[in-house]
Amino acid sequence: MEANRDFMLETCLMAGKIMMESGAEIYRVEDTMNRIADAASQKKGISFATPTGIFMSVEGEHHLKLQPIPTRTINLEKVSLVNDLSREFAAHHISLEELNRSLKKLDRDTRFFPLWLQILAAGIVSGALMIIFGGSWIDFISTCIIGAIGFIIFYYTTEWLKVKFLAEFFASFIVGILAVFVVHVHLGVNLDKIIIGGVMPLVPGVPITNAVRDLLAGHLLSGMARGMEALLTSGAIGIGIAVVFRFFT
Repeated sequence: MEANRDFMLETCLMAGKIMMESGAEIYRVEDTMNRIADAASQKKGISFATPTGIFMSVEGEHHLKLQPIPTRTINLEKVSLVNDLSREFAAHHISLEELNRSLKKLDRDTRFFPLWLQILAAGIVSGALMIIFGGSWIDFISTCIIGAIGFIIFYYTTEWLKVKFLAEFFASFIVGILAVFVVHVHLGVNLDKIIIGGVMPLVPGVPITNAVRDLLAGHLLSGMARGMEALLTSGAIGIGIAVVFRFFT
């Protein structure tokens, strides 16, 4: 009986861990974990999730398990797949063992886009948003290249330093330097629009959205934590550009 309970809690925590690491909202993580616990134990699941750790138990029992969340990224496909698996289990289409195996396989399989495609997408996004913000088509190619280089710097600096905020600072600093250089050699016209486009792949759009949604859903702790993380990210990007304007323009 105790082994079955531990296995059920382990499965719930694995689902929650994958979703939290992939950028899911707190209420979605808790709902998925509770749905699995309800269907597996015929008792009400009790979960508590924060951006750095999740707790899981079942109503009427004293047994509780904790799962730390060391890293966080954005992979909404994983969030959707875990959601689908939990609903299949709740509808009794798959067993708890099959759910556990599927989650382990999903956790091993990152299902992420290849790096070259991420770099290409970052470049296109940079150029497109530069145009949307009122830039000139003359700057389109330069902005795409600068945005792609900035994303490359961010990706490899994150891998090397393991500090996300420093990586964002260095990436935005390089974007600013390259933008100043491009305008200086007359390959670009609007310095501010090129910089705006170049830093767009670094902007924490999803964390800001999730922070607001968590706050509106009543998860004040996680909402403030994610909001602070997004604020620090924005500050790191802004400081990187400010250093360029202070010393190189």
